[in-house]
Amino acid sequence: CHHCKSKSASAPTDTSKIHYEKFWLYRHCSSVQQRDRQAQKAGQLFSGLLAMNVVFLGSAFISSMIFNKVAITLADVWILLSILKVLCLFWIIYYLLGTSQQPHAVLYRDSHAGAIWIRGSVLLFGSCSILLNVFQIGYSTILIHCKSRVEIVFPSIGILFICTQAYFLWHHSKDCIQVQHNLTRCGLMLTIATNLLLWLLAVTNDTLHVEIESQLREVERRFAGKAPPSPLHCCNETTLCTCPNMTICKVFQKGYILLYPFNTEYCLVCSSVLYVMWKNVGRRISPHQIPHTKPKFKLQGVVFGPLLGTSAVIIGACVFMMYQIQVTSLVPSRQVFVIYYSYYIVLLPLMSVGAVIGTIIHALEKKELDTLKNPTRSLDVVLLMGAALGQIGMSYFSIVALVATDPRDLLNSLALSYSVLLIFQNITQNVFVIDGLHRRRTPPGKEEDTKEEWNREAYSQRRVSVLELGQEIRKASLSYIHTYSHLSWKRRVLREISFFLVLCNIILWVMPTFGAHPLFENGMERSFYGYSTWFVIVNFGLPLGVFYRMHSVGGLLEVYVTA
Repeated sequence: CHHCKSKSASAPTDTSKIHYEKFWLYRHCSSVQQRDRQAQKAGQLFSGLLAMNVVFLGSAFISSMIFNKVAITLADVWILLSILKVLCLFWIIYYLLGTSQQPHAVLYRDSHAGAIWIRGSVLLFGSCSILLNVFQIGYSTILIHCKSRVEIVFPSIGILFICTQAYFLWHHSKDCIQVQHNLTRCGLMLTIATNLLLWLLAVTNDTLHVEIESQLREVERRFAGKAPPSPLHCCNETTLCTCPNMTICKVFQKGYILLYPFNTEYCLVCSSVLYVMWKNVGRRISPHQIPHTKPKFKLQGVVFGPLLGTSAVIIGACVFMMYQIQVTSLVPSRQVFVIYYSYYIVLLPLMSVGAVIGTIIHALEKKELDTLKNPTRSLDVVLLMGAALGQIGMSYFSIVALVATDPRDLLNSLALSYSVLLIFQNITQNVFVIDGLHRRRTPPGKEEDTKEEWNREAYSQRRVSVLELGQEIRKASLSYIHTYSHLSWKRRVLREISFFLVLCNIILWVMPTFGAHPLFENGMERSFYGYSTWFVIVNFGLPLGVFYRMHSVGGLLEVYVTA
């Protein structure tokens, strides 16, 4: 067998516990290790083909619903997704109760996979998605006289799916499963495909919501002083399906709209975690790949990064609240767009300069590049590069529209500067984060050892009476100053920059997530490209931009911890 000619992979010492993969195409291979390797590739190929077909089928349904609402309705799409969710639930339950309980099923666990911030994001966004489904059930129940029962069944299945998947990812995201390889791969890929289709449907539905709101705002501007049409119509049934004059109905609807962006983020985060699990199926980790000491997040050794970052967050929160108040009024003020763009024009260059300085310091360091196989890091790089394309793509479309119209106008000039700076900031931050993720972790030097001994000595002296509390506070302050002074200047600057960028990316994640969308609200690009075309660009680029900011926070925290 020509597949068996390459060198065999090294196996662990206790081979009795290893379940080597088998595949009928490679049953004649004489080498067990090579047969295992070829079977692993075949299993990945077939499970990938399964996911591809499911995604194409679901995308065809969703596209048909958008372009031909008579033949394929939203209820049809919900039925298809409900079937996929039920299949995923059956597999997850089988994995929890059957596959993972078999002898020697999980011999290895990937220490890099399922970081606490990733699993925390799954729980946070999952909780918001559950609340979203509760609001949808409550809203549909109140309007049961004009809504389909599918609109109650679908979110009910969604709640069960979210809870089960969140539990599964929290406890098993690090698994390197060694049994039932192909079934596990197919189950993971089916779940990934289902999450991607849910994300696609969420983006589509969000597009329809924002489109209705924007059209109503245009009507209100034209007929100022007259009662605007109600935004609560659904299914083209005008007065037959409007929210009654009940406070609970208003709460359900407003909560549904507010929580909608979290559902898109939940689907993307789950897909990324499931992909790492899929890559880890059948993976055997050698002892030298297991880190002996795992670095922990400590706030010691940074001063200017938290100060500057906190200032950026506070100012950004004020700008965001001003923007939301003004843009939801009958006639949004032009000044609020000037303030919004000005905030970005000041912040983005600072972030870019910090990322460039950090990249230069990485180049000056003597740390070697970590070339070991790491599926989590590889996925992080792909997600950073791919998600950045959302903001970069929107920025280039915006640049073309603004240059072709009137770039000398104040608002157009600010929007143009914003788009150019956003592209540069995305590129420089990606280079800094990716370079930092590939730096090998080195043990601390003598200065670090001295610092640890000093901290242990200070800790032992803290067992004192309450009367000496003032002296203890003074000692804690001295400990912080001592830690800061004992860090080498390169590590100190890297930690300052990383922490500053973490806080900046958090506020840049919060603003678009909770409704700040100036690229659509200002109307400049919309009038150039046309309503429908620009809406498609924004609603596919914006969720990627939000996901990019959230994922950058995780990468920057990793750079901060390892600095």
